Amino acid sequence: MNNFINKTVAILVMVFAFVQTPVCQAQHYDQDEMININVYEKITPSIVAIDAQLEEGVSSGTGCIIGSDGVILTSSHVIDDAKDIDVTTSSGKVYKATVLSILGKNNDLALIKIDPKETLKVIKLGNSDDVKVGQKVLAIGNPFGFNGTLTEGIVSRIDYTKNKIQTDAAINPGNSGGPLVNSTGEVIGISQSIYNPDNNKSNIGIGFAIPVSSVKEFIDLAKIAKKI
Repeated sequence: MNNFINKTVAILVMVFAFVQTPVCQAQHYDQDEMININVYEKITPSIVAIDAQLEEGVSSGTGCIIGSDGVILTSSHVIDDAKDIDVTTSSGKVYKATVLSILGKNNDLALIKIDPKETLKVIKLGNSDDVKVGQKVLAIGNPFGFNGTLTEGIVSRIDYTKNKIQTDAAINPGNSGGPLVNSTGEVIGISQSIYNPDNNKSNIGIGFAIPVSSVKEFIDLAKIAKKI
């Protein structure tokens, strides 16, 4: 009788361990993975997809919510000369946007506004003066319409002359206006462009972002002008 009980207990323990093991393994992430996961979950609610109707077609990009009332930062080339601008939030709600301020050419920044029915989560702007070549960065955006895409890389170079942060994090069409963030989820740059000498529209590992220091200056000027 005792042998029967012992065998039964042993079998139950083995079954319990077999059932539980996959769950434990599924919940195990290393430190680097947890950084990516935490940053993504923290930042995504503050990111929007932008579709601007131009004469020649639709211009798609990404935006960062900087005001809980619906003020959004993006790239000016995404919405410049747009007849109509649709903004899709992370919750899937679509709003019409109006242009508040544009800083064109090489600075390539713009502020637009939607009128949401709910309070929006605002992204946190960091400090690009502390950026170092080699540090880890993450880019979040909507490349080719794949909303909420996360890519990882490093700061490859800092171009002080052209005021650009270079990165090998994959930036593709649709990422423009999206955030380049550090490992704590603070924005250090706004994704702008890629280098494509062969007219290849896809990423080859050389992307550029506008430093957040310039972004802050633009936002401050807009506040002074009472545009936001």
